[in-house]
Amino acid sequence: MSRNNLLPLGVLVLALAGCASQGSNQATHGGSSASAAIAAAVADPARPEADRARDADRKPAEVIAFAGIKPGTRVGEFMPGGGYFTRIFSKVVGEKGAVYALVPARPANAPAGGPDMAAPMNALAADANYHNIHVMSLGTSFKDAGVAPVDVVWTSLNYHDLHNRPNADLMVFNKQMMEALKPGGLYIVIDHAAAAGSGGRDTGTLHRIDPALVKSEVLAAGFEFVGESDVLRNPADQKDKGVREVPRGKTDQFVYKFRKPK
Repeated sequence: MSRNNLLPLGVLVLALAGCASQGSNQATHGGSSASAAIAAAVADPARPEADRARDADRKPAEVIAFAGIKPGTRVGEFMPGGGYFTRIFSKVVGEKGAVYALVPARPANAPAGGPDMAAPMNALAADANYHNIHVMSLGTSFKDAGVAPVDVVWTSLNYHDLHNRPNADLMVFNKQMMEALKPGGLYIVIDHAAAAGSGGRDTGTLHRIDPALVKSEVLAAGFEFVGESDVLRNPADQKDKGVREVPRGKTDQFVYKFRKPK
């Protein structure tokens, strides 16, 4: 990601906090209902075949259940890429929930005809099957400050890149994640694991990050650590190669869940 894709970080909390328009507690859904919704969303035949082919490695049902996403949830997804999780979120949260896909604003000096990182999300949101997806530009300001914040903030395989931006302050970023959440809301971080004790050494070369560094940074911002899932861990990954040098989906990945204090 380029520097322009991440800055200004200050608009992120405004985007997340300003876009939600309805409460997530309008209906009560038990665990069985949530499980059924997740299973149906993953099995949705409208999902691209390329996404479905990745399910065995990305284990969407397991990680989404771990995140507590269910019908009625409002999800803010930071840097959704091509929408692998976005599509599933949309179907899980349903009519009473919403998905806010936060994408970088196109740089003013971007060459004509160059890649538009918002294009996949704009196309997805225009699909009637995914009408509860709302695309939010990181360069957009939101003035609707009185609207309730989101229930879950999610970032998958992006956190390490924040360390590669000289003007990105991780304390500021994580505090904005907290401000974007309702009290008790959850912050999910999934990323490629680097070797224990490596800190941020490998973020720009191998595109990996030491899980302990992520945990310490997020806790320093005031979050509570809820737990982790080992569903994406791969002990066979030696962590000495860049993520593009390892077969896709075979890196050792950590899944952390944090909570905003109530």
